[in-house]
Amino acid sequence: MMTLVLMAFMATISVAKVDSRTYIVHMDKSKMKNSYLSAANSEEMFEEMLDSISQLSTDSKATPPPRLLYAYDTAIFGFAARLSPVHLESIRNMDAFVAATLDRSISLHTTHSYQFLGLEQGKGLWHASNLKSDVIIGVIDTGIWPEHPSFQDHGFGPVPARWKGACESGTNFSPLNCNRKLIGARYFFKGYEAAHGRVNETKNFKSPRATDGHGTHCASTAGGNLVQNSSFYGLAKGVAAGMRYTSRIAAYKVCWAGPDDCTNSDILASIDQAIKDGVNVVSISLGPEEGGSVPYFDDLTAQAAFSGIQRGIFFSCSAGNEGPRTVSNTAPWLMTVAASYIDRSFPAVVKLGNGQIFEGVSLYAGKSLKKLPIVYGPTAGKKFAQYCVPGTLSPKLVKGKVVVCDQTLGFDKYQQAEQVKSVGGAGTVIFLSEGEDLFALPYISPAVSMGYKARKPMLSYLNSTKSPTASLTFKGTTYGKHAPMMAAFSSRGPNLVGLDLLKPDLTAPGVNILAAWPGISNPSEEEGDKRRVLFNLESGTSMSCPHVSGLAALLISRHKEWSPAAVKSAIMTTAYNLDNRGNPIKDFYHGGPATPFAIGSGHVDIQKASDPGLLYDIHPLEYLLYLCSLKYNSSQIARFDWNFTCPKRTIMQPGDLNYPSFAVLFKNDAHNVTITYRRTVTNVGNPPVSTYEVHVQEPKGISIRVKPNSLSFKMHGQKLAYKASFTAIKRIIESENSSFGSLTWESGKYTVRSPIAVTWI
Repeated sequence: MMTLVLMAFMATISVAKVDSRTYIVHMDKSKMKNSYLSAANSEEMFEEMLDSISQLSTDSKATPPPRLLYAYDTAIFGFAARLSPVHLESIRNMDAFVAATLDRSISLHTTHSYQFLGLEQGKGLWHASNLKSDVIIGVIDTGIWPEHPSFQDHGFGPVPARWKGACESGTNFSPLNCNRKLIGARYFFKGYEAAHGRVNETKNFKSPRATDGHGTHCASTAGGNLVQNSSFYGLAKGVAAGMRYTSRIAAYKVCWAGPDDCTNSDILASIDQAIKDGVNVVSISLGPEEGGSVPYFDDLTAQAAFSGIQRGIFFSCSAGNEGPRTVSNTAPWLMTVAASYIDRSFPAVVKLGNGQIFEGVSLYAGKSLKKLPIVYGPTAGKKFAQYCVPGTLSPKLVKGKVVVCDQTLGFDKYQQAEQVKSVGGAGTVIFLSEGEDLFALPYISPAVSMGYKARKPMLSYLNSTKSPTASLTFKGTTYGKHAPMMAAFSSRGPNLVGLDLLKPDLTAPGVNILAAWPGISNPSEEEGDKRRVLFNLESGTSMSCPHVSGLAALLISRHKEWSPAAVKSAIMTTAYNLDNRGNPIKDFYHGGPATPFAIGSGHVDIQKASDPGLLYDIHPLEYLLYLCSLKYNSSQIARFDWNFTCPKRTIMQPGDLNYPSFAVLFKNDAHNVTITYRRTVTNVGNPPVSTYEVHVQEPKGISIRVKPNSLSFKMHGQKLAYKASFTAIKRIIESENSSFGSLTWESGKYTVRSPIAVTWI
């Protein structure tokens, strides 16, 4: 028995020794050996280093050699490699070692939206004079469909001379697929293959070419060219246009199908390359699978983006679709974008036999259904028939009838409607499991998505009537809906990585957005859907993020001297908080007004952002000092800048970062406790000689004092500082952990607003 136990133990040790995993390793370049630094490039240098480690291994036969995947020398200094525990320990013992992070999976998080945002051909930010300069948007996603008309280059001049990017060859893709619009296309797969084996080429093109529509949709939303008469089967018809439609686009493919995945090592390599290539804006509609719980020193996207920020590149990221769970991509140098509805809708009406009418949504483009029998649960089939999953519906009971289904996990609404169709049902009504957050789906058969509130009265009619009936009417596209409204799926604060920083930053259109779609992909992305479309309607913070990426490109065209932080400040402080009916923007999650934890500073207003009056600018050094204030150690700081050391004496508290919003923390029992934060604003308004007065909306239970309460500027570019003191009087309602307000500077036409979120912990 003892022998068996010993053998099992030795087998476990043997497996552990040979179990290689992918790590991203940060190194301190200043401490690298000269023999390595003499290599021709960073890839050769790290290859030599790993070779030397392999040769020193005491059991090289049992341990596979380390395998270099990527060498990083711009976004960070380091590499990604397959390493055994033995090799990792050898690297940890090097003087130049900073940190090693296990590679993680990252998940994927328009015709009318530009009009909703106030953009108009030939006017304002869409005036020809503002569309001439060459702004390059890098889209890190699932690749691109280069033949799409959104990426045609009619009217474009030569590719900017400063561009250092490339169009890489691969399956069904060559440099000839690029043009003066789509000027770069690369693909990154080494991290994916290290985790999952070879890319499945029955589901992917091993090239920049997309099979999944996500990346093509995002790229065209940010910078797609004008395309006349765009629609989804006649729905949402109009002129499709990216927010900065004359932008050049560079696509970086990092996500793959079968299994669906994107890895940090591939994303880091793409950001590293995008910085070298010369992009102005990076759009990332991706985020960690675990939501916003990753500290900044373990957030490789944040670390890579910081290097880009130091070089003047603007980064826009999606907030996540896990609402009401916590927000992702929360580093202060990232623009974190939530999602909201625009005023366009696709209503579908269910009229019951008793005359009751209920409105849902649908992208079904066929004919309406006249009065038919309607069934649910026991009248539609066997046990669990209310979920309309395979094997539960009876063809005899549902044939030629409207079937009511309850939403269920693991089987989406589109699949439920297809199941009803497959057994002879004439139409489908599908209730949400909770809430009223309705985004339209591309049903093939007559089907309606319906909010939860309608479920009780509709089922009451079905259960109390011997022969219930219903008709389904599909109304196409309508405008003027109550908007914007926050989507319930949009992830929200508080920011658990840093409670002293308010996230998300703002919201933008992210529901039912029409944009380009690959010629190979069906609109539902479900097996069996044979349809192919040029444009598709999608929803998510993945859609709101590229809106802001393109809008930031517009501001960069207008204000080339602004830093990424200045662009971000202008967009945040001019955002609005009232809907198109003059009421506070509503949150679909709870039905009440949206708080800054959902909406951030408000809804983007790009026309006002182009002339904001004041800016809260931030130098990259201030971000490093902010990280120091979080008590990060030297190894953690080195992941952002290996050449920086925190000062011995504390210079700032976390809340002193010159951010365009305020997040204030008090202990639960705080009473007459005061916290003071400092801010500096830069005058960019006209006339340059001006005076701003402060106006404060105090959060419940909080008293606020601002010194000075007026700021008088004498010239353009002048900086003035103020202090805001927050005093906790008492928590108004014991069950509420947060309260909200705002601090606004006003002068003439300018209103420079910062939201305030107070949290008791």
